Amino acid sequence: MLDALRHIVQDLDAAPSFRAALDMIVARVSMILDVEVCSIFLRDRAGRFHFVANEGLNPEFVGKLSLAADEGLVGVVAERAEPINLEEASSHPRFFYVAGLNEDPYGAFLGVPIIHVREVLGVLVLQDREVRRYDENEVAFLVTLAAQIAGRVAHAEATGNIKGLLPAVAGDTTESRFKGIPGVPGIGIGLAHVALPTARLELVTEREAGDAAAELDLFESAIGQARADIERINQQMAEHLGPEERELFDAYLHMLDALADDVSARIRAGQWAQGALKQAIFEQAAVFERMQSSYLRERSADVRELGQRVLAKLQEIGDIKTALPDSLVLIAEEVTAPMMADFPIERLRGIVSLKGSRNSHGAILADALGIPTVMGAGDVPIYGITGQTVVVDGYYGEVFFNPRAPVAESYRQFLAEEEEFARELEDLRDLPSVTQDGHAINLWVNIGLVSEITRSLDRGAEGIGLFRTEVPFAMGDRFPTEEEQRAIYREHMEAFDPRPVTMRTLDIGGDKPLSYFPINEDNPFLGWRGIRVTLDHPEIFLSQARAMMKANVGLDGILRIMLPMVSRLEQIEEASALIQRAHREVLEEGYAVKPPLVGVMIEVPAAIYLVQEIASSVDFIAVGSNDLTQYMLAVDRNNPRVADLFEEVHPAMLAALREIAKRCHEVGKPVGICGELAGTPEGAVLCVGMGYDVLSMNAANLPRVKWVIRNVSVRFCRRVVVQALKMRSSKEILAFVRNQLEQANLRQAVPHHELPVRG
Repeated sequence: MLDALRHIVQDLDAAPSFRAALDMIVARVSMILDVEVCSIFLRDRAGRFHFVANEGLNPEFVGKLSLAADEGLVGVVAERAEPINLEEASSHPRFFYVAGLNEDPYGAFLGVPIIHVREVLGVLVLQDREVRRYDENEVAFLVTLAAQIAGRVAHAEATGNIKGLLPAVAGDTTESRFKGIPGVPGIGIGLAHVALPTARLELVTEREAGDAAAELDLFESAIGQARADIERINQQMAEHLGPEERELFDAYLHMLDALADDVSARIRAGQWAQGALKQAIFEQAAVFERMQSSYLRERSADVRELGQRVLAKLQEIGDIKTALPDSLVLIAEEVTAPMMADFPIERLRGIVSLKGSRNSHGAILADALGIPTVMGAGDVPIYGITGQTVVVDGYYGEVFFNPRAPVAESYRQFLAEEEEFARELEDLRDLPSVTQDGHAINLWVNIGLVSEITRSLDRGAEGIGLFRTEVPFAMGDRFPTEEEQRAIYREHMEAFDPRPVTMRTLDIGGDKPLSYFPINEDNPFLGWRGIRVTLDHPEIFLSQARAMMKANVGLDGILRIMLPMVSRLEQIEEASALIQRAHREVLEEGYAVKPPLVGVMIEVPAAIYLVQEIASSVDFIAVGSNDLTQYMLAVDRNNPRVADLFEEVHPAMLAALREIAKRCHEVGKPVGICGELAGTPEGAVLCVGMGYDVLSMNAANLPRVKWVIRNVSVRFCRRVVVQALKMRSSKEILAFVRNQLEQANLRQAVPHHELPVRG
């Protein structure tokens, strides 16, 4: 049966329409299992189940019959969310007779739910004349098939391909709520505008070129126009972005160059321009999609976007001008950086992307612009929603369409409170981060781009707790020279002088690859990354260490070099020896430079059990809470299927964080934390209570955290930690900490989204 199942799934993907795919499924299942009836019921938004495909019953009822959620055996399957296998269906108390459907002769019944992300989307049904129970193999086959098609049903609803099978959603004014991945924090309220591709590559037919030279001319003209578009967009974004962030668009231009060579070769081989473009784009996108790295997989969206842009030029499709609302929420299947830049940035209140993660160029640009964003919201419909009111909750990764009046009013209140609180926080910039009982807590920033310097200092950053040195490496098409690195590091160190600057040595691999230094592994997160790479390439490590030290010449600020992904003491010994060697070499070159402090990031669970020995051998410790949580809980936070399991206040995480701080203090070494946890008010309270000396975060979160710290005591924080460590779930811990903040009259600090209960 495995081969049969595989063929069904393949044919399902190749079907010309979703309706045709459903018809194919019922026909093939009837034949493979030798059953007399196979039916599919799909649920609409109101909860009714519609008879959408059938083999064996009266075909006139397809598209006309629907059952309420509590009607018939279909309703029982949906309620129980498990298979129902009956010898005689009509004897069941919930059997619902439909005159004219012609199911009277069929006694045997097997119903299997079609479930996507815990939601029953429909029911797959088998029926036979013979009074019998379906055997285990038949049940297993149907359960497997239902699981395979569930995602396709959800996608069909989201993309509008289900249109005509279920009641239309156009003009629907009922509230809908969808879940995605938090992309950029904040609340955005506006009218939906769906960005659909003006040209579709999948509709292009392949044929031989009548005149290859003419096709080449057409293609070169189209590439030139697409290049001009990207260059224009780049210039437009100059007022919104710094030069480093705009290098995203330079990456697109490089991709266009590579695309031009590939397509031109295909045209010379005999394919017409549009067909050659389709072939090249599909092949390049497929290469990216097969990659293990989530960062590289996201580049497939960029490839497709460029292909569609060039195709529109080939097909001479001009830009479609539509009236845009003053408050706009951009929605697309895959939001890319050029797509965003095509819209007036000052009107963008929010962004919703059905696909993608925090690693996508669209999410990176949205973050730089501060636009609330939800990624990976795959169930959001994109047809028939333009003009509807949308709320984008970038804090919790939720999207509301046509919110009820109480919900909309609550979000408007949240947004007003956020804006008012932001104005209040502006006065904190030059005030110290000191608790009410006199304990100073260092508030530093995580940084990677030159354009983030001003933003960080404007928000009162007291130092850099994490300089992601891989960012400059990722921007080019080769390893940067030692002098190029020195210049970049110097710019940061001069800006922050005399504040301390913590530079993490090159941390590539996992979800942070370099295009010119590919690392192809079956499991990159457990592979060659971080300190493992740079110790294997001492020439890279030494060059970087020398550049860091040279950048600190003549400055009062303390240079701190931090080693990522350490899992064994030998790695620290080897890296420390290289840093000492680099220092000697810099002195020999005539630079008067003091030796840096050396520290370790605790990101690997094994390091927790070695933390006292590690702390004894270095100058400081910093916890990388994002990676540590990922490894502790075996959760990829960029995977929408499991992103809600990424819990930095998981009881096991709190226990680990408390142990790390305790062991570091026992040997007299300072300990900090850099990750999303440190940048939340709840996380800040817990970290201060556990004894962390440094909290490092994104600059946008710093004022809110400082406000909390200045309004609590260390004693308060310790009391919160003692109680939190006794709790059994992240939900319980977060609710408790937020409640404690409220009782301390600090409600403003926590994004509150307790929405009115539906009446």
